Amino acid sequence: MPQKPQQQVIHTKNLSQVIQFHDQQLHVLRSIDLTIFAQEQVAITGRSGSGKSTLLGILAALDQPTEGEVWLCGAAIHQLNEEQRARVRLENIGFVFQSFQLLPHLTALDNVLLPLRLQKNYDYKVAKKQAIEMLQRVGLVRQIMQTPKVLSGGEQQRVAIARALVTQPKVVFADEPTGNLDGETAREIEQLLFQMNRELGTTLVLVTHDPKLAAQCQRQIYLADGRLEDQLQYQEA
Repeated sequence: MPQKPQQQVIHTKNLSQVIQFHDQQLHVLRSIDLTIFAQEQVAITGRSGSGKSTLLGILAALDQPTEGEVWLCGAAIHQLNEEQRARVRLENIGFVFQSFQLLPHLTALDNVLLPLRLQKNYDYKVAKKQAIEMLQRVGLVRQIMQTPKVLSGGEQQRVAIARALVTQPKVVFADEPTGNLDGETAREIEQLLFQMNRELGTTLVLVTHDPKLAAQCQRQIYLADGRLEDQLQYQEA
């Protein structure tokens, strides 16, 4: 019986990014052709300054490329204005950042509620139930009414993961998700991120300097001087 074709979630063609710096043009990304499929786990790696975070920002519809095409969840991102890109992000994307990006005056529950408040047909009772269930899934049953200032770094990142996943996005983008955590806490967060990815069937795209974290992904994309140099992939047993 023939296998069902994999669904493309992200696709780029001849993607380039050039920044004008004084009288010089800096080529941050050069002719990137990339396809990422549904439920895939992909790590973007490379040295500092290689273009990793720039590529992530463009793939996530946060920035526009100088040249080329970007398709995200069926939308031609390169043809959309900022308002249209924001709608694509809201409907399809979750984010996990190195610095957590939680609002300090809000409780863990209210931080997780934020993306739900922006959804169509928002209902507070339904959203609150979803947010509490997601916080429970990431192991924060007793911390839901605490603010970030009394939470540890690992707990804050768990809140950030719950916030990223509560809308059940098609794609989760993570930028150095364990960069601000100690070794043991980082391993716990890594396990949680991959566990939630598998349980919810999302696509995971992350930027990392950590080769051990990158090796846990199904594919590794290596950037050097803005060019896609290599893609490493393993086959599950």
